[in-house]
Amino acid sequence: MAKISIAKKRKRARFVAVLVAMGILGLATMLVLRALDETLLFFVTPSDLSDAEELVGKNLRLGGLVADGSIERSKNSLTLHFVVTDGPASVPVVFTGITPDLFREGQGVIAEGVLNAQGLFTATSILAKHDETYMPAEVAEALKERDLWQHDYNNPNQ
Repeated sequence: MAKISIAKKRKRARFVAVLVAMGILGLATMLVLRALDETLLFFVTPSDLSDAEELVGKNLRLGGLVADGSIERSKNSLTLHFVVTDGPASVPVVFTGITPDLFREGQGVIAEGVLNAQGLFTATSILAKHDETYMPAEVAEALKERDLWQHDYNNPNQ
């Protein structure tokens, strides 16, 4: 009879150990997923943001073209206001900092930042194309989907 109770205790101890291990594994998985959610950057276009309330307050990469005539630089600070467009939709962007040398109207741009509830995108960094033939892959795909891509016939890779 003593052997049965010892066997039951061992079985119960193993069961508790397995439950504790599963709990620790579940907690670790939850923490990893939460950390990924906070650092993950989704690529979106202005058209994607037109009715995407679930993206408000999340870290995003906004890609498109800098709208012509939209760049306004503050005289007293490094604050810059401009509009990113993909043709059918546009999003106003505010950025404080130094822009890349090639940042200008009509050029491809990716702005990393957060969209607020009023539809203003606050950028923390700006990436601009680095020469006449380069366009960020995400921006090129989005422009191709909307038939706004301007193909360079001298470059067969486009």
